[in-house]
Amino acid sequence: MSKSNVSAAVKAKHLYRFEARDRHGNLKWVVEEENIIPNVGLDDILDKYYKGSSYTAAHYVGLTDGTPTVAAGDTMASHVGWSEVTAYDESVRQTLTMGSVSSQSVDNSSSKATFTISTNSTTIGGGFITTNSTKGGTSGTLVSAVAFTAGDKGLDDGDTLAVTVTATMASA
Repeated sequence: MSKSNVSAAVKAKHLYRFEARDRHGNLKWVVEEENIIPNVGLDDILDKYYKGSSYTAAHYVGLTDGTPTVAAGDTMASHVGWSEVTAYDESVRQTLTMGSVSSQSVDNSSSKATFTISTNSTTIGGGFITTNSTKGGTSGTLVSAVAFTAGDKGLDDGDTLAVTVTATMASA
């Protein structure tokens, strides 16, 4: 037998789609962005899949404020480049309910995470996924975070923001 150099790489990502509508249901804006999966999120994925430790399927979507800077070292307890937006009517972060996995992809398009904005001139700069539902909380695992590359977007009281997340993995 001879040795061979076999290399396998896997690329994991989340594609976020943000759809904003005014209080009358008219489309205001749409933003699509790919995320980063911070180190704690990558560790959590490896820990749950390969080690089988304390798995939870409960994940939640949150919103970030203007001009966020997301970094690989971010955690829910420490993310100096961004703050969470809590100016929405719902009492908790919105549940991320994924559909069926197919072709290395899964999304929540059948059950979008929807926020009803409660304050005029609320600035949105991105979003995140965590394992804790507490609005404004700092516990749980930060699984993913994303920033708008084309600039912040504004929303007003009564506007809604629906967030669709598509998770994919591919051999790279």
